[in-house]
Amino acid sequence: MTERRTEYRWFWVWDFEKEERWLNEMAANGWALVDVEYCKYTFEKTEYNEYTVRLEMHPSDENYITFMEDTGAEYIGRVLQWMYFRKRSELGSFDIFSDLDSRISHVRRIHMMILTLGLANLAIGIVNLSIGIFSTRNSFVAIFNLLVATLLMYGVGRMRGKIEYLENERRLRE
Repeated sequence: MTERRTEYRWFWVWDFEKEERWLNEMAANGWALVDVEYCKYTFEKTEYNEYTVRLEMHPSDENYITFMEDTGAEYIGRVLQWMYFRKRSELGSFDIFSDLDSRISHVRRIHMMILTLGLANLAIGIVNLSIGIFSTRNSFVAIFNLLVATLLMYGVGRMRGKIEYLENERRLRE
């Protein structure tokens, strides 16, 4: 029987690289990702460095999954818009993004999603705050939405910094 291990972790959407790094550290230590759920990761004991793990924010697309599997990658699962893949290390390097432009495009998609959610929370918070004059509950909801909007705007700033870094890298390589 294969040894299994479950870990519960939280990663902010703007820290997807940190999540990927952690998953690859687990693989390097002989724990291959076999299932993923919201904040829940299931691993199986394998050889050290047997797999490389990649994740990408990508809409549900069976053709894309088939394409990735044709490259030797295994589809592990998805959480919301995030797709998780692994590939045996012996098959060579595994990178979802073939160039800086595709990486920049990926980070921009994440940036726009966070920005949209942040602006929506800001608008809802302002509306609830204006209504909240007459209701304690609306005031609480307004404050909550404004705090969420603030947190998401922090994420927007983090993603904007990543975009600028990658664009500078692209300029240096041209």
